[in-house]
Amino acid sequence: MVNQPGNTGLKRLLRATGYSWAGLRATYRNEAAFRQELALGLVLVPLGLWLGKTGPERALLVMAWLLVPFAELVNSSLEAVVDRIGGERHELAGRAKDIGSAVVMVALVNAAVVWLLVLLG
Repeated sequence: MVNQPGNTGLKRLLRATGYSWAGLRATYRNEAAFRQELALGLVLVPLGLWLGKTGPERALLVMAWLLVPFAELVNSSLEAVVDRIGGERHELAGRAKDIGSAVVMVALVNAAVVWLLVLLG
């Protein structure tokens, strides 16, 4: 774990980075939506850098898109925890998964709105 005694400074940073990479790899391996969002990002990030006329416009276009895989990571972690707790259907488990999905949808809508506002500006 990251917060073990004696786990400070560079050692802590390196371990935390390793855990973060493990999480990215696990999400990539297990979540098709994450893979699709990364593939789309390979197109949209360079396109945003090219289409933005100013530094702030470029930043808005790229950041708006980067919120989408961020939201997918949060959603995937939430779904994994809910699935780990139990396989039976429960209203709260379903609600948690639906809310996690809504986070991704809001990020996608945000990206679309920002891109439209900046590009049609």
